[in-house]
Amino acid sequence: MTVSLLCIDCGRAYKPERRWQCECGGLLEVSAPDIRISRRDLDSRLADRTFPFSSGVWRYRELIHPLIADDQIISREEGNTAIYSHRKIAEYAGVDDIRMKHEGQNPTGSFKDRGMTVGVSEAVRLGCTAVGCASTGNTSASLASYAARAGLKALVFIPSGEIAYGKLSQSLAYGARTIQIKGNFDDSMALIMQACEKNDVYLLNSINPWRIEGQKAIAFELLQQLGWQSPDWIALPAGNLGNTSAMGKAIAEMKSLNLIEKIPRIASVQASGASPFYRMWKNGSSVLSAAEHPDTIATAIKIGNPVSWKRAMNVIKGCNGVVEEVTDQEIMDAKAVIDASGIGCEPASAASLAGVRKLRASGVIKRDERVVCILTGNMLKDPTATVNYHTNKLEGIRPAFANPPVAAGADLEGIMRLL
Repeated sequence: MTVSLLCIDCGRAYKPERRWQCECGGLLEVSAPDIRISRRDLDSRLADRTFPFSSGVWRYRELIHPLIADDQIISREEGNTAIYSHRKIAEYAGVDDIRMKHEGQNPTGSFKDRGMTVGVSEAVRLGCTAVGCASTGNTSASLASYAARAGLKALVFIPSGEIAYGKLSQSLAYGARTIQIKGNFDDSMALIMQACEKNDVYLLNSINPWRIEGQKAIAFELLQQLGWQSPDWIALPAGNLGNTSAMGKAIAEMKSLNLIEKIPRIASVQASGASPFYRMWKNGSSVLSAAEHPDTIATAIKIGNPVSWKRAMNVIKGCNGVVEEVTDQEIMDAKAVIDASGIGCEPASAASLAGVRKLRASGVIKRDERVVCILTGNMLKDPTATVNYHTNKLEGIRPAFANPPVAAGADLEGIMRLL
């Protein structure tokens, strides 16, 4: 079996070793051209609740990491996330058949667990003793958890004052060495890369190709849940662009293996205050210009210099996809609709629905097309944003769907009048 790491810039191939970048500075992708697997093979594993097929990542192990041994896998039975639909969401989007795949149901509450189970397992395979990342919250929570499970040291750099407490609490609780950087995510990312190089720490941001391999499982699982029938569109939030990259890579692999017949189009949605990828796509540029001061309430996608932009642009071009931007107002209103449907999500997740609604209004998405939105994180990741929306305390946002609490005295008559 041939497995290698290929540079997407210069094409140089490396053995699967302790590196996350080519010597030319280009990003690496995992290549395993000899893999063969069928729908029947994968469907036969759905009823198998034993390790490792009980995981919604390792069920697809040949497509994720064909070199890993059972005793090297660090898993919390991630994946197996549900798909929801609701009349309110369909009406809001203007799309009759729209569904939400909720990655907030992963063990630490976000899609990051899919990439992290593979990244940390690879660290174990390589004999590493420490792993590290820069994070706006979800990556650090996931890395801290999986590192603790593996008995590895965890180093986390976070932008000071720019991380929701629901996420920060996880990093601290799982035991990661957490360093608050006086700067934004991009500053933290630059520093963690240097720190990992100098201290022999295995970097597990989405620049690491094995993280992308794990996140491919979102697409594998989604298409299997849909009976291998592709939707017309898959919409997802876009920050560091690892998910856009992973989604496209997974879809291309499924098509080449005849697991699916049609390639869905991808809508990659950024927050307007942190939208360098959107501006690049809109302007037809060949090089991304970083946003120096990214600003959005959706902290999970508050990234001004996404490392995976080359991978992601190749994906968008390859599937005839689109890139869109949405305001914080649009994000929070879309979140309120998802929440009121009994599903719930963190702010960044709602960028997917907000993007679909905007693309439907402009005629890019048709009412009768089949759409799946990826919800990337749990609502409790950032409860402050939710409460402040409903109590009208978010600067610059006028909540269209506010549901504020009502004060009442401790007497039944007063309460009955309110009811």
